[in-house]
Amino acid sequence: MRPVLERGNRPVMHFALVPAAGSGSRIATAVPKQYLPLAGRPLIHHALSVLCGAQAIDRVIVVLDPTDAHWERHDWSALGPKLVARRCGGASRAQSVSNGLRSMEREARPDDWVLVHDAARPCLARRHLARLLAETGEDEVGGILAVPLADTLKRGAEDGRILATVPREGLWAAQTPQMFRYGLLCRAAAQCGEVTDEAAAVEALGLRPKLVASDATNLKVTWPLDLALAGWILANRKEE
Repeated sequence: MRPVLERGNRPVMHFALVPAAGSGSRIATAVPKQYLPLAGRPLIHHALSVLCGAQAIDRVIVVLDPTDAHWERHDWSALGPKLVARRCGGASRAQSVSNGLRSMEREARPDDWVLVHDAARPCLARRHLARLLAETGEDEVGGILAVPLADTLKRGAEDGRILATVPREGLWAAQTPQMFRYGLLCRAAAQCGEVTDEAAAVEALGLRPKLVASDATNLKVTWPLDLALAGWILANRKEE
C-alpha cells in the first residue's frame, strides 16, 4: 500500500482506526461481542465515546464487516460528526486494519497519526489516551499503551506440565491504542502481513516503538467474566 502524497500545508491530523469486523467467537454469544450490552450501551460505544470526545482526534473510523447487520440497529448520533463507519473489514484483524488504512488514502497524509484501538477494549480511560498522545506525539517511531507484567509466567508443555519459568523482567502486556504515522503503518501492513498487533508489524521493519504505561483497567473483553469486570470498571470510574 502506498501512502498518498502530501497535499497543501494543513496541520498534522490524528485518526483513530477501530477494527470491528470480528465475531468474538471465544465469548460465545449470539451477537458479535462489540455489540454486547455494557452499562446500557453497546460495548464498542464506550471506547468510541472517549475517542470521539478527545479534542486531539480529528476522525474516528470504525471498520465493519461488509455483512454487519448490527451497526445500524444502534443510535451513534451522540458521538458526533467525527465518527465514520466503513464496511471494509477483512477475515482477520490485520486484514481489517490494512483495509481501513487503504480506505483513508484520500484523506490521510504520510505524516498524520493513526491510533488503532481494539473494539473489545471498552474501558479506555481519557487520561491514558492523553498520556499516549503526549508521550508519543514527538516520537520518531510511535508508541503503544502497555502494562508491565506483574505475574510469574510459566511456559507450558503439551502434556499440561510446566516446561520453564519465563523471567518477567522487562516484559510488558501490549494494549491499545497503538499510535503510528500513517505512512509507516501502511508500509508495515504491506510488508508484514498477518500480525497480532500494529507494533509487531512496525518491529518487523527494525524499529522500536515506545512503551507508554497504562494499567489493567484497559482490559480486552475476551471471556464472559471480562464483561462483568468491564462493567464494574465503568461504573466505578472517576475521571476529570
